[in-house]
Amino acid sequence: MKRASQPRELSSPERLQAFTDAVVAIALTLLILPLMESVGELSDHHGTTAGWLVEERYPLLGFALSFLLIAVFWVHHHRLFSNVRKVDPGLLWLTIAWMLTIVWMPVATALSTQLQGDWAQPLVYIGTLFAASFLLLLARLYLRSHPDLHDLKDTAEVSGIRASAIVAGLFLVALVIAFAVPDLGNLPLLLMILSEPLQRLDRRLYKRA
Repeated sequence: MKRASQPRELSSPERLQAFTDAVVAIALTLLILPLMESVGELSDHHGTTAGWLVEERYPLLGFALSFLLIAVFWVHHHRLFSNVRKVDPGLLWLTIAWMLTIVWMPVATALSTQLQGDWAQPLVYIGTLFAASFLLLLARLYLRSHPDLHDLKDTAEVSGIRASAIVAGLFLVALVIAFAVPDLGNLPLLLMILSEPLQRLDRRLYKRA
């Protein structure tokens, strides 16, 4: 006789969401540390605020961009988990993998703004963003195949998956361009401007279908 399959281990999502929020908050805080260090170094040489702003203009831009992107990722993750009622091991590990990409973002940002430019910098930075977006897409697909874990409506599930696929696809295209033309640096990320228009177009086409 076959043994009855063991039930999946389920837990409340609140604790995982709180842990995720803490990880995101720490990652956002770590982004500022290189800038704080540069202020200390400049003060030792009697620098000025205006001089610091000019000298650190690229790190400041990198900080602002990464802060915004992490915040956007967190908002999407938070919205997704607001409809999650239970967490099983599969969803747990997908979330842990996603948190890894968020924790890595301050390192990727520092590599892009603190070191001399080379071919690997945009690959690391854009690759991290692609990984974060792809893992969110996988989480949505996982929830789609495990309806007992959430109370998402079918239309919301499908629209969320399609929107996540568009975002991940744009990051992937940006990564491919950065690999093919390294001299562009992180400029391929400008493709993300197309994200919202493409999502609107997709929603219109989906409604007509």
